[in-house]
Amino acid sequence: MGESQKFQLGTIGALSLSVVSSVSIVICNKALISTLGFTFATTLTSWHLLVTFCSLHVALWMRMFEHKPFDASSVMSFGVLNGTSIGLLNLSLGFNSVGFYQMTKLAIIPCTVLLETLFFRKKFSRSIQFSLCILLMGVGVATVTDLQLNALGSFLSLLAVLTTCVAQIMTNTIQKKFKVSSTQLLYQSCPYQAITLFIIGPFLDGFLTSRNVFSFAYTPQVLFFIVLSCLISVSVNFSTFLVIGKTSAVTYQVLGHLKTCLVLTFGYTLLQDPFDWRNILGILVAVLGMVLYSYCCTRESQRKASEASQQLPQTKESEVDPLLAMESGTGTGMLGEDGVVQKGPLWNSNKDLHA
Repeated sequence: MGESQKFQLGTIGALSLSVVSSVSIVICNKALISTLGFTFATTLTSWHLLVTFCSLHVALWMRMFEHKPFDASSVMSFGVLNGTSIGLLNLSLGFNSVGFYQMTKLAIIPCTVLLETLFFRKKFSRSIQFSLCILLMGVGVATVTDLQLNALGSFLSLLAVLTTCVAQIMTNTIQKKFKVSSTQLLYQSCPYQAITLFIIGPFLDGFLTSRNVFSFAYTPQVLFFIVLSCLISVSVNFSTFLVIGKTSAVTYQVLGHLKTCLVLTFGYTLLQDPFDWRNILGILVAVLGMVLYSYCCTRESQRKASEASQQLPQTKESEVDPLLAMESGTGTGMLGEDGVVQKGPLWNSNKDLHA
């Protein structure tokens, strides 16, 4: 099995794990929050991260992955930024209507595309941009109901979008820059994320719900669902870093909207949640956008792979040609028409398109 096939299988596995684990934790948290009344979402997330760190520490002790320390300031800033973005998203939901909160989540994809285009010189073809527009339109039709604006809520939503985009872009760039795996990055950043949410969680939840997380009545049923949620979160956090590392922040957001459609479909079919033709139409349009996005990414990745394979034999030929090696003094150059040694062609592989 070639490297490209292994990479594609790994990507498919990461995407599948992310979908299954995310939908599972949404169902679990829906029972915990809506049915049992445990509405302390930020504090619950801090517990998720603590359990994730402990699980990874056990895996490290069992030598399931290698600990690779790297720039401490980058890890700390990344972890604090991730924790802050979670708190801001919860604040955005608290100060805005549900419809405006859904619009905030939809804004993450175009904001990510804009940031990557401006600061990382990444190029998104018109076909990919078109498929993303169809996806966002479908999710918007399916989920956005009312749009009630207020100045503070809009400002918090803007901060939430920016911090989320930057954090997810950093997830990808840090793994490439320091050559660390998703597991290694998650293990080192988890403590900073957990500490950030441990500090702000109880205050933020108390402010939004007017209740104290420490005085809540923890029945055996509540404790069971909390433990179950924390265990599932290990898979959610791991698959999040894995997907962004293997693909891109944009692909991860597209996957997130697929999860939204699956959760909505689950609620409509099994839980008998109210729905109408607008919800169904929106889900169908969103799925169409996801299919187009996957198709466009696959075609572009195949095109780039084809271009790279065509250039590879030329480079290898220049490396073994004795005449060129004699003229250049090395085995790595090509002789130009003017007698000047030129380097072999270079190409860049864009891993963001392997979705």
